[in-house]
Amino acid sequence: MMLTDPSQKYRPFPQVDLPDRQWPSRVITAPPRWLSTDLRDGNQALIDPMNAEKKTRFFDLLLKVGVKEIEVGFPSAGATEFDFISGLVKNGRIPDDVFVQVLTQAREDLIATTFESLRGAKQAIVHVYNAVSPAWRNIVFQMERPQIKEIAINAAKLLRDNAAAQPNTDWHFEYSPETFSTAELDFSLECCEAVMDILMPTPEKPLILNLPATVEAATPNIYADQIEWMCRHISRRDSVVISLHPHNDRGTGVAAAELGLMAGADRVEGCLFGNGERTGNCDIVTVALNMYTQGINPALDFSDIDEVIQTVEYCNQLPVHPRHPYAGELVFTAFSGSHQDAIKKGFAAQEARNDLIWNVPYLPIDPKDLGRDYEAVIRVNSQSGKGGVAWVLQQDKGLKLPKRMQADFSKVVQALADESSRELNAADIWAAFEAHYCLGADQPYKLLDYSESGSAGDRIFVGKIGHDGGERSISGRGNGLISSVLAALRDELGVDLEVADYSEHAIGAGTNVNAAAYVECRTPDGRTVFGIGLDSDIATASVQAVLSAANGLARG
Repeated sequence: MMLTDPSQKYRPFPQVDLPDRQWPSRVITAPPRWLSTDLRDGNQALIDPMNAEKKTRFFDLLLKVGVKEIEVGFPSAGATEFDFISGLVKNGRIPDDVFVQVLTQAREDLIATTFESLRGAKQAIVHVYNAVSPAWRNIVFQMERPQIKEIAINAAKLLRDNAAAQPNTDWHFEYSPETFSTAELDFSLECCEAVMDILMPTPEKPLILNLPATVEAATPNIYADQIEWMCRHISRRDSVVISLHPHNDRGTGVAAAELGLMAGADRVEGCLFGNGERTGNCDIVTVALNMYTQGINPALDFSDIDEVIQTVEYCNQLPVHPRHPYAGELVFTAFSGSHQDAIKKGFAAQEARNDLIWNVPYLPIDPKDLGRDYEAVIRVNSQSGKGGVAWVLQQDKGLKLPKRMQADFSKVVQALADESSRELNAADIWAAFEAHYCLGADQPYKLLDYSESGSAGDRIFVGKIGHDGGERSISGRGNGLISSVLAALRDELGVDLEVADYSEHAIGAGTNVNAAAYVECRTPDGRTVFGIGLDSDIATASVQAVLSAANGLARG
């Protein structure tokens, strides 16, 4: 039961004393180094951990995306992990420009096993950690600060000595004061400095210092303060790579990573789509694409986001949420009428502007950059408006309905959506369109054949019309083709219509295109009916449009 006064049980996280913090005025201008920990941190968070086949498939995906640092596992955890990692080395699966990374606890036997798994590797990163925060010191380990620091020192010595025993590998090291985000900053710094004193990093071969939000316990601005404080106080800043490993317990893992980069960090660790323990790790897809929308090349390629999703879902056996940023099935989809109208106008303006700069309402990124098409951007249900319906017809059939016709047909679609209580697909909408504007074969008036003659301002229409199960020959005179058709309908069939608006356009491009013609007609008693004609010949399409309106009037 939730407490009415949660302050009896929980305490606010303390602020960092950093009155002259600089990160709020900085902007991200370049991508960080990326580390995928899908095969290690992500894997250990799965209900059913990946087998070798899935880990291999995931590893290949990461290479394709362009990740250059991959934490491939925890080799001392068991034979499956060890064999997968050693197999990557022995089978030559690691490209020359890619660093594999392995994780180990700060224990002598585990570190030895870790190095053995990488025997023969061209280059590798060994990542060692020990928890340093008060809760772990007091509850888990029951140790004081000097004992915790000694664990870090001993681990650093073991890294140094094991690396020296395999000199043919280009060894790099990472140290994590685990639970950094809930530890005292001065003690985290003390442990990092002690490790640096053993490993002696240089600008040419820096030590990676991972400063994880192992459990996200504060707002991301506090994490940024912690990162900036460490960047300022570390003694050999040019000889260390500050790496971020935000978890997502408060739902702000992405924000923590971004603010941490603004605070001076160099590297981001995370998983594709944020898989990880509890609420997950930082989602590096989102962080990368956030940068992309700000004009920064993230150095990761998500041009086929659906392939990435399919592989990750297969390997993790976890779905990517339909509303997941950039990747979800519905993130580029609008159902709301006002949203649809804005998006439709945005696409039209983008096309008319012929400008590479992307500026479409509600779409912070062009879906095509991620391999998505525009067909699913607007989808229709009972919440949709005329713009959404018009968009679907334009994308599916190439029709560009006049505005008043959009409003007329949207009422039909709205009634259908209310009746069916479901989303309407393109086939549903087209079937309703054909029925409402009498485009099917069984209609009161059907054009069988026609001819026109005369001069400009004096046109004669002669047509053969299917009507009441038979054929009727009709003719009429007017100042143009459409007016002569209207005259024939009025004088020969008693259908009295007047054209209030007419428009036409080509469907498609090139030499083999069709034409669409639209008419808005009025009757003597003030009724309005719309018609549409589709044909390879624009004149025939206009005749068909008039008959479509006549059929609509006849059917009531």
